[in-house]
Amino acid sequence: MTLREFGSLRGPQVTQQLTSSSVLVLPIGAIEQHGPHLPLNTDLEIAEAVSRSAVERVGERLDCWLLPALAVSKSNEHAWSAGTLWLSTRTMLSVLEDIGRSVATTPAKKLVFVNGHGGNSSLLSVANRELRLKYGLQTFLTHPHMPADQGGTSSASEMGMGVHGGDDETSVMLHLRPELVDMSLAVRRVPEKLASNKHVRFGGSVSFGWLSNDFHADGHIGDPTRATAERGMALFEGAVDGLCAALEEIRDFEFGR
Repeated sequence: MTLREFGSLRGPQVTQQLTSSSVLVLPIGAIEQHGPHLPLNTDLEIAEAVSRSAVERVGERLDCWLLPALAVSKSNEHAWSAGTLWLSTRTMLSVLEDIGRSVATTPAKKLVFVNGHGGNSSLLSVANRELRLKYGLQTFLTHPHMPADQGGTSSASEMGMGVHGGDDETSVMLHLRPELVDMSLAVRRVPEKLASNKHVRFGGSVSFGWLSNDFHADGHIGDPTRATAERGMALFEGAVDGLCAALEEIRDFEFGR
């Protein structure tokens, strides 16, 4: 298993080794508060680790290349918290457009966003289409784990409300970087009143604007108290398996007419 890092190529190798079938994988994370128990770089660590492991596994066979991760993204739902680094919507779109414009100068035609921060998802969907229109790229958006506020799942103790710093993320970080997690500070913060709604809830038919401290001053939304490294390993391996399977389809994807 050889890791194919785009940034490790020398200039002439870009046109020698990349082709129109090459798939460029861009991990997108965030630097933002994740409650008192998790580090600011949680989303970055997860997105980069999943992307790296997937490219290590299938990169040679599927002609995938790992781009340097985008660490700072649109995290303004956490702007209230010192330490959060964030780009405005306009700046984030401009950054993604510039990356797409740069990718379009290479032979590669397929660009995959592996998004570790749910706050980016809507914006990345917009960017997918903009880059398709402006530069003719085939663009794709995937997540290590689909956020609960966008139809993904979370543990039973979170009542479907585990959208930030809860069981899943804490478990994965206990697996990947346990030295950065302080479980003595982990507390359950689940908006149970919201969970009882049929429509206006995370993952419901009616979406709503929210900031991470709208529900509690701690800033996380979920139940990290039950997190374990063992569960984190299973979640991580499942995320890598899922990305590998997605990359297989992306490599073969063509628009039907």
